[in-house]
Order: sequence, then structure tokens, then C-alpha cells
Amino acid sequence: MARGNRVAGIVASALLFGAVSGGTMVGVNVLADQHRSEIVASVNELTGQGQKESTSPIQKTVAKDNNDSSSEKTTTSGEESVSKIAKEAMPSVVSITNTIKYQQNGFSLYGQGQTQEAAASGSGVIIGENDNELLIVTNKHVVEDSTSLSVQFVDGKSYDAKIKGTDSDADLAVIAVPLDSISADTKKSITTATFGDSDALSVGDQVVAIGNALGYGQSVTTGIISAKDRDIQTENGSETGLLQTDAAINPGNSGGALLNMQGELIGINVAKYSDTTVEGMGYSIPAKKVQEIVETLSKRDTREKVKDDERGYIGIQGKTVDSSIAEAYNMPQGIYVYKILKGDGIDNSALQEKDIITKFDGQGVRSLEDLVSLISGYKAGEKVEVTVKRLSAKGQYEEKTVEVTLGKNSTDNN
Repeated sequence: MARGNRVAGIVASALLFGAVSGGTMVGVNVLADQHRSEIVASVNELTGQGQKESTSPIQKTVAKDNNDSSSEKTTTSGEESVSKIAKEAMPSVVSITNTIKYQQNGFSLYGQGQTQEAAASGSGVIIGENDNELLIVTNKHVVEDSTSLSVQFVDGKSYDAKIKGTDSDADLAVIAVPLDSISADTKKSITTATFGDSDALSVGDQVVAIGNALGYGQSVTTGIISAKDRDIQTENGSETGLLQTDAAINPGNSGGALLNMQGELIGINVAKYSDTTVEGMGYSIPAKKVQEIVETLSKRDTREKVKDDERGYIGIQGKTVDSSIAEAYNMPQGIYVYKILKGDGIDNSALQEKDIITKFDGQGVRSLEDLVSLISGYKAGEKVEVTVKRLSAKGQYEEKTVEVTLGKNSTDNN
């Protein structure tokens, strides 16, 4: 510390002497050169500069002198600038376009109740590949009700994608693009995201969000972790364990990347849960939870909707137990089975009336629409596991997984 004060005194003396007397005497230049040599030698001795190689993992940044040792701030060498993180992460983030068909109510020049198409935008993150497919994680609500999906990569080229698996409980989905459909140039331009440790985050840590905001293309925002383990209420129920950030997360950012300052993926952004009535409250699904779910979804077979005459049916009449019903009657969310139906080839004997279906073939479902959408990719005769919550003799719901054989439909029900 004494040596540091000595160096600081030398610097101050040199500056003062130069400011007052600079240019008035030839001897000043000689004296200044002597001081400069002494300063350089002392500073090099203190900081280790001038050595051939530095082994210190810490980079130091000296702030303006406030006569306080706390003005010297340090950052780990592993942290990057926002611009560098964005540049390196952009190749792993994609834009997703979901084409949806919907029924328009009322009358038009062409008759009553016309079917229309609309395009919705979202984002996704490349997480890996298997032998045949490039795998991308996004939000389930980004790809729901899809009639077709396309993915645009960082080079601006778009390719068709298919849904590989979804989880309504977590609002996550994995979609796949066939590797043989992707050009060599596009393959060179893209990268795979590296997962970081979302548990290691602290409130106040800086983060970077990247996504297809408002469908205009990839954009970058930055902020901090405002809170961890946030539980919030949405129209579809409660979402738990979310990261809260003040980085701007707008419509179209859903499914995009939340990155730490090492450029690692620590969350999947969920614009759907962002509050439009206030500023600075966005949410992200932590990477730890994402990894656990996509690990399972990535191993699934990629399914397409089957023809109506081949489609399998589970043989139930059900009703959606949404968040309001679940809260009012202390029930789990899912599909309430109020009638068991029979059909050609259907074996649903393991199901019981009053069961609440929460998963179909390992994929979380929260509504009858979720279940119908999933079953549309399965053929009659296939055996699937169905997870239900069932009332016990003690009046408590217990989780059970049963096997059901899908059959052909003899009614208009699932």
C-alpha cells in the first residue's frame, strides 16, 4: 500500500509540475523524462505489466479517482460485452413463423363463417441435432394450432419445420428441421447454444435477451435479473419458478434466448407472461427446467397429423379444468373425464370417470384442445401412456400412469 501511495504521489507531482512549469525551462523536459521513467518502472512492478505472460484471471478496470479505494472495480475475464455476446449468440437464435387457420364468425360476401389463415411470429433457440434433424426449443404457445411452421436462420434463409414434442405445463416445445433440407451455407452460419447454470444467477446479474420482437427480425435488449423463482398467474393457470428480468421482452420474443454475460443460455423468454400495464417486468423459463424437459421431448419421434380415417381416439368425453375451476374446487388442471366411451379397437379400461388427465404420452396437457391436438398425430392401434390425477379414498389426488390403446372413432368425441 505504501508503494502504491508513493506511485500515486509521483504521478501527482509530475502532473502538477508539468501543469505549472511546462514549457518554461529546458531543464523541465529532462526532469519530466526522469519522473516518467520512474513512474513506468514502478507501475510495471506493481501490476506485472511488461512481463511476457500474465497468469491472472482477473482484469482490472480503474475508475476516476474519487480518493476512495472502492473506485477500483474488477470484472472476471469470462464476462463479455453485450455487443460481443449478441454477435456470437445470434447464429443460435431463429425466427419462427406459425401459420394458423381459424374460423371467422359472422357473414361475408362469400357466405357465413369463412376459414381464414393468419401468421404468428415467435423465436427459438438451436439446442442440438440428432442423426436426421436440427433441434430447436421454443414456447409451446408459439407453435400451437399450427398448420405449417417455418424457421428463419441468421443468414435470412427459411426452412419448413415440424413439431417434435410439446409440454403445456411448462409452455415448452421442441421443433425439428430436417438436416438434409438445410443448405451447406446455412449450416456454416448457425451455431448451437450452450446451456448455462440458471441456479447460479443472482439478483442484479446482467443479462441479454435476443428474439424476433414484433416479427421485425432479431433484436437485442439488456437488463438485470430482477427476481428469481417468481410464481405468476395467467389466464391458463399459474407458472412457477420463473426468472424475472427488466430486459425488454415483447411479443415475438417468446421462445427467444436469455443469456448471461458469458453468452450462455440461462432462460427461454416468455413474452406471453410479460405485463403490458407496467414496464420492466419480463419473464423467462430457467435453463435448468428447460434442459430437463427438452431432454425428453428431443428423443420423441417427430409426428405429423394423420388422416382422419387412420386417426386414433382415446374414447372419453371430457371438460377442461382451467385455473379458475382448479382454484375454486381445489382440483388439478387438466382434462376432467366425465364419461368413458367405447369404440372399435379402443382399450381405455385403465381410465376411470373423474380422472383428470395431465399428460398424454409424456407430454403435459392442460386443456381438451391440447389433448385433441396431440392425438391428431397418433394412429388407431397405438398404445400410449396417459398420466392422470385420481382421487384417493382419503380425498386427495394421486398421480397414476396407465396404458391406453387408441382405436377408431365411433362418435364425435375423443
